[in-house]
Amino acid sequence: MPANNIVTRQKVSRVLEERAKTLRKTMTAEEHVLWEHLRANRLHGHPFRRQQIIGRFIADFYCHTTNLVVELDGPIHEDRREYDQERDAIIAAHGLTILRFRNEQVQHDLNAVLDAIALACHRAADASPAGSPPRDGEGPGGGSNTR
Repeated sequence: MPANNIVTRQKVSRVLEERAKTLRKTMTAEEHVLWEHLRANRLHGHPFRRQQIIGRFIADFYCHTTNLVVELDGPIHEDRREYDQERDAIIAAHGLTILRFRNEQVQHDLNAVLDAIALACHRAADASPAGSPPRDGEGPGGGSNTR
């Protein structure tokens, strides 16, 4: 079950929206590699978005049907551990699960990263009520939020 409309009905500042657009255009090499496997429902049919605004943060990748956030951590994150922990706690408080991978994991063991993401998606799908109708703005023909 998608998280309490944190993404679909949030008000987003123009500054944050522009920042997300910039991040989409300047993705790291590792983000590009992972995105090629997540985009267009390529990972077992799960719909991912990149550089998704969630509250006051921008998640690297987000799957709204499984409430999953995937973050790739490069060298800058070594100096931001406290910030990342606080950010993860705020995002998790909205009912979202966060998976973090180091860039090196994508570079050297992409299959393990994809397997971990797929497993998290399947666990979330198994935990959601069967046959739940999509919420307003979700599912086929629902809304135009493609961020």
